Amino acid sequence: MQSTNFSPWGIPGLPGMGGADAFQLPGMPDIGKMGQQMGALGSSMGPALQAFADLKIAPGELARIQAEYLREAASLWNQGLTAGATPLKDDRRFSSEAWAANPLAGFAAANYLLNARTLLQLAEAVQGDEKTRARVRFAVQQWIDAAAPSNFLALNADAQKKALETKGESLSQGMALLVKDLQQGHVSQTDESVFEVGRNVATTEGAVVFENELFQLIEYKPLTDKVYERPLLFVPPCINKYYIMDLQPENSLIRYAVEQGHRLFVVSWRNVDQSLAAKTWDDYIEDAVIRAIRVVQEISGSKTMNTLGFCVGGTLLATGLAVLAARGEQPAESLTMLTSFLDFSATGVLDLFVDEASVRLREMSIGADAPGGPGLLKGKELATTFSFLRPNDLVWNYVVGNYLKGEAPPPFDLLYWNSDSTNLPGPMYCWYLRHTYLEDKLKVPGALTVCGEKVDLGAIQCPAFVYASREDHIVPWDSAYLNTRILKGPLRFVLGASGHIAGVINPPAKKKRNYWKNDDLSGSAADWLAGATSVPGSWWTEWTDWLNPLGGKQKAAPKTLGNRNHKPIEPAPGRYVKQKA
Repeated sequence: MQSTNFSPWGIPGLPGMGGADAFQLPGMPDIGKMGQQMGALGSSMGPALQAFADLKIAPGELARIQAEYLREAASLWNQGLTAGATPLKDDRRFSSEAWAANPLAGFAAANYLLNARTLLQLAEAVQGDEKTRARVRFAVQQWIDAAAPSNFLALNADAQKKALETKGESLSQGMALLVKDLQQGHVSQTDESVFEVGRNVATTEGAVVFENELFQLIEYKPLTDKVYERPLLFVPPCINKYYIMDLQPENSLIRYAVEQGHRLFVVSWRNVDQSLAAKTWDDYIEDAVIRAIRVVQEISGSKTMNTLGFCVGGTLLATGLAVLAARGEQPAESLTMLTSFLDFSATGVLDLFVDEASVRLREMSIGADAPGGPGLLKGKELATTFSFLRPNDLVWNYVVGNYLKGEAPPPFDLLYWNSDSTNLPGPMYCWYLRHTYLEDKLKVPGALTVCGEKVDLGAIQCPAFVYASREDHIVPWDSAYLNTRILKGPLRFVLGASGHIAGVINPPAKKKRNYWKNDDLSGSAADWLAGATSVPGSWWTEWTDWLNPLGGKQKAAPKTLGNRNHKPIEPAPGRYVKQKA
């Protein structure tokens, strides 16, 4: 069967999408002409762009979508500009009475939603390999979200109403917020002036007891008369600040662990600058993860400890433990993995950004062999990428509120942390990108050499607690479940509600959400979930019930932090976490 060519900007012959017999979609550019221009550009700009120009849709499916569009467009047009005739309540962007009361705005919104549905149907109908189709869907969704009439003052009924009610004051305030955000280099998601690291976030009492050029090690002051004999080490993600685990006393995983009687040590990563741009993955393993383990052993006097890694911190921690296993050492009494990848075969939406060409471009621009020398992956770039994975919630929502309505966002500790970005050394990031996301070799025993040792994650000999979040768009939960196929010790898998961060930071006192548990790990992720039991509340109690027996005997809590060889350097949270990207 013949197929119809599809450009990323227009579909020849589809009514409203360009073509000789088409009418133009109201409120949208002439994307038929844009499609012709992009097709011409594709011929001159190489195979990557040409691949998009050559995308196809089966004629039968295209005809079905055309017919459906025409039916819905005719129905919408017949409703005319009658006030309240277009139901918009299902989309929160257009759900207020201002949209329903303004016939022109309501019609524009309803027309936009019809166009958006049609574009998404076309994206779903594109023929090709799954990765290409996923990229098309992602690109179309980004364009649709950006083109929403709510994002433009001339079309946003809410913003116009507020401008009239405030006699233009909201527009003046919006312009002031825009200028402020331009100066700081990112869209404000919260009132950042309310928070200060060490004053009202990251306030759990402790001290920095070791530092080198990559990290500071914080030991926290015991909150119980006795502590478990085996210490607990947290390795947070190096792509973010550690205090996501210590935002406020009432939602601090760090404070909670200390309250349970654990002698807690936490890695606080350096926000690297150009002087550290040449650092590698091996440096992060040997001089950070393994060095932190050594210092905890020296201070606590215990050869073994319980360990926890969060996100990429879990990947780093497991790699470090595998390196030590290759050297004949097993310092971990237990391993907790929070929303972490070890198996990178299904990385969700992040897979769209990774292929040989994109990784090679990174290596040539900021990697160890870059012509101008190693560079940095800028924290703001990472933050922007993650925000555009959920653009309506984390980008356009704030564009509308801040600039069109002049409403400064309220203070929110988690979003303050989210905007506190960190840089990464180019060679370290490029190694991680190639060997995990692109080649997925970390899970293969002996396939990678790190710090001079062949890595075998299965050689880690300790119980493991693997946590995933059901709505995680960064580490899909069923991918985190695959960690249970790689780690060989006794395993516990727990699935929490919500997303990558909100699912993890769920203190018991709030009595929110739920989690699922199932001791049968023999089947697939779907099998596990089908047999799982839902438990109301926080997974933290499930974790500490599992962890506490692994802490060993209890002994009197130390009266001072550090020891003779590792004296306190400065109070927690230390200098490194305060460094801005």
